[in-house]
Amino acid sequence: MRKLVVLAVVLATSTLAFAQNNVPAAKPGVTYGKKVTAQKAVKLADLPRKVAGGGAYVGQIEGTVVEVCKKKGCFMKLARKNGDPVMVKFTDYAFFMPQDIVGKTVVVEGTAHVKETSVERLQHFAEDAGKSKEEIAKITQPKRDIEIVADGVLVVK
Repeated sequence: MRKLVVLAVVLATSTLAFAQNNVPAAKPGVTYGKKVTAQKAVKLADLPRKVAGGGAYVGQIEGTVVEVCKKKGCFMKLARKNGDPVMVKFTDYAFFMPQDIVGKTVVVEGTAHVKETSVERLQHFAEDAGKSKEEIAKITQPKRDIEIVADGVLVVK
């Protein structure tokens, strides 16, 4: 039984370690996760109105990628005019983003809602994004903001 548990842990770890190697390059038309179309996508700038009052928005959202997790592509961030990007995570870590997706316009399909993220979680994301220890140490307050959990991502341009 113990050997089976060890084998399962080794397989899971190696799958995650090599996950980034199997991610196709970010080119127009490439989809990650669930197949997504851009036909009904709302602009990221319009999203705050859609989730106002604590509601959720389910559908497609168009934005430009400004950051991706440097460890394995397990999250990305979309640009906002105020300079504070919107976090995009992926349902059940079912897929990952390539490093070359930064700067690309994408349509994500999923659920957007306002969420409070703890200091510990924010520091974890900063570490995964390759931030310095000094930058991570400056994170001392939780953050309440829009978060998107995506089922799929389509590279538009």
